[in-house]
Parts: sequence; structure tokens; C-alpha cells
Amino acid sequence: MSGVIYWLDMAGVIVFALSGVILACRSRMDPFGMLVLAAVTGIGGGTLRDLVLGVRPVFWVTDPTYLWVILATVGVSLVGFHYIHRLSRGFLPVADAFGLALFTVIGTHKALLLGTSGVVAVLMGMMTGVAGGMIRDVLAQRVPMVLREEIYATAALAGGIVYVAFDALEAPLTVAIAAALIVTLGLRLAAIHWHLALPVFAWVTLPPKTHDETAAPLSTPQKAKERVRMIRRERKKH
Repeated sequence: MSGVIYWLDMAGVIVFALSGVILACRSRMDPFGMLVLAAVTGIGGGTLRDLVLGVRPVFWVTDPTYLWVILATVGVSLVGFHYIHRLSRGFLPVADAFGLALFTVIGTHKALLLGTSGVVAVLMGMMTGVAGGMIRDVLAQRVPMVLREEIYATAALAGGIVYVAFDALEAPLTVAIAAALIVTLGLRLAAIHWHLALPVFAWVTLPPKTHDETAAPLSTPQKAKERVRMIRRERKKH
């Protein structure tokens, strides 16, 4: 199963790197900008995870294949730039959802292998899934999806919890992986399709009142007298 985990990790890097390339194209970046966004999206979350868990050196230093995969993804994207440019606006969030699901499972699995508790493993899975996208969005001057009301980090948390639960029940690894992938991907795709979102809590700020609004309202007799005065002024004009 180590081979399956490895190839799932590579698939996540490709998908996330592609999402970085797409965002770089829409932000009118040059090839170097595309490479930077692809790299931080593809390996940023896993790098932070390894640093937090004390893994030295981080995974892509031990296995430079990850870097070559990112370079290949960017190279293929440059060749097929016109096809990428024609992709619909919905392709980026869908590709990002697949990357989120894959990296959530990988991060949670690696944390458990290192002997962390279930809570820490869930958080590491979420970090692996969302951190790279956060860095990508910040570099592209966008509000990261994880900071909006969209169901994003919540989907990663749910997938990590499912994986930890199946691991605690000593279920087969394939079952745990499949269940976590389905939950994370299902929640994220459902949120994209039906525009599901978490509630937003914000202070309601009322605009300052004008002088006319702060003045005391006229009573009914005063309104009648004012109307009579207006009629008399109109008659004098004519």
C-alpha cells in the first residue's frame, strides 16, 4: 500500500500544481510566476506539515521527483497554454477540490504513521490540504478560499476525522482512504455545485444619519401647517 499512497501523493501534487498554473494564467503572470504558484500549491502544504512534525529533511528534499513532476506540469501547461486559457471558470475550484481530498488523506496518514494523536493527525491533514492553496491565493492577491465562508477547510476536517475513525477501527487501509476521499471530495463538490456556505457573523454598521434625519419628526398638525405655507408660496409666485 505504500506504493498506492505514494502515487496518490503524486496525483495531488499534479492537480494542485495545475490549479496554481491556471490561477497564474488568469493573473497574467510570466512562466516563472507560473512555476512559483505551481510549486507553492503542490508542495507548500506538505512542507509546512513536515516542519511542524519535525520531519527532517522535508519530503521533496528526500525525493526530488516531486520537483520534477511540478516542472513537467508547468512545461506541459506552457505547451498547451491555449487549451488551459479556454477552461471554464469552474475548472479551478473542481481541480482544487480533488487536490484538497488527496492531500488531506496523505497528511492525515503520514501524521498517524509518525505516532501523533488523532486530533493532531486531523489538523495535519487539513494543513496539508489547505496551506498550499492559501499561499497560492495570497501570492495572486486573492482572499484565500479557506478564509471565506465557503466549505473548504471544513471538508478537509471531515475527511481527516473519517480517516482517523476508520484507522482506530482497524479497517483496511483501502477502505479508510476511499471513505476519507469520498467525504472530503463530496462535501467540497457539493458546496461548489449548490453554493453551500457556512454562516457569516459580522457586525452591522449603520451609516451616519444626515442632519435632516436627526431632526425631530414633524407632528401631524405641523405637517398640515407646512403644507398650507407651501401652497400660499406657490400662489404668490403665480
